Amino acid sequence: MSSDERSTLAIPDYDHLPVATLTDRIRSLDAAGLGDLIVYEEAHGAREPVLTVLRARADQLAAGAEPSGGNPAGAQPEHAPAAGGPALSPATTNAPPVNPPSHGDPTNPAQPRG
Repeated sequence: MSSDERSTLAIPDYDHLPVATLTDRIRSLDAAGLGDLIVYEEAHGAREPVLTVLRARADQLAAGAEPSGGNPAGAQPEHAPAAGGPALSPATTNAPPVNPPSHGDPTNPAQPRG
């Protein structure tokens, strides 16, 4: 499967999700979407824990379970945001430097006491 084909999977960035997260995300997939993930996993990663989770959910759907609500392509809190982090306020950027006291750091056990 090329990167174009991978982008058509029901769960974006599927192969980078932890198994615990994947277990929750696949609950909203129908049998066809789940089948696509199983085929992709068998052809690429063949990670047994992932295949076990996918096949168990496929068995549940075959037994009459319904996909749950939710968006499998929704926000992924397990991934850090792509941006450079939170913006600093002027109060933060102009804060005075933190220096240890002139007699040393009292929390340092290696510092001799006098």
